[in-house]
Amino acid sequence: MTKLRLAVFDVDGTLVDSQHNIVSAMTEAWSSLNLGIPRPDQVRRIIGLSLVEACSVLLPWAPSSLHRAVAESYKEAFRAMRLLPDTMEPLFPGVREALDVLEAEGWLLGLATGKSRRGVDALLDSHGLKGRFITIQTADDHPSKPNPSMLKRAAEDCGLDPGDMVMIGDTAYDMAMAAAARTGAVGVSWGYHSLDELHQAGAQVVLDTFDNITEVLDALAGERG
Repeated sequence: MTKLRLAVFDVDGTLVDSQHNIVSAMTEAWSSLNLGIPRPDQVRRIIGLSLVEACSVLLPWAPSSLHRAVAESYKEAFRAMRLLPDTMEPLFPGVREALDVLEAEGWLLGLATGKSRRGVDALLDSHGLKGRFITIQTADDHPSKPNPSMLKRAAEDCGLDPGDMVMIGDTAYDMAMAAAARTGAVGVSWGYHSLDELHQAGAQVVLDTFDNITEVLDALAGERG
């Protein structure tokens, strides 16, 4: 009997290039609350965190009530943006092929993301990926990364031990979450945190493309097994 294994992907910066939309929505949120304009590089740094936590990092001097207000304004801006015909969060190269080959090799697929479930559903619908992921963990039901709650719940959903799972993500938050959950940790180099940050947070491997993802995950799962 083939042993079940679960590959859990981050979304923003790992599967989809969403930085333009996120920066635009955050800029709109700040403007609507007369907070000025955030620096794009600052916004990219917090991609991956749950929304209120991200706002608290961007505005450390502000009270929690303002963090929540910014988060709500961001959601409104993002919802409005999603209705525009030219709004798109494109998949990174090789994503669809990587999902296909992992499934063919017997890997279960999951998501762990700072997005809301509504945002994830809209994204999966737009790319024809609905139904591909056996477990989807979002900011709606969990504390922000790097808390390991998302990965622990994913393990429970699939009846797996942490050693049978690998987290794939582009930020130090993803790698630290994997370390806290005691799962495998694979970084990707095309996202929003540097290679050094990924390695320091616990990445065991960092991919430059998805071309060899099955070999990397199979080797990592074998080592952990």
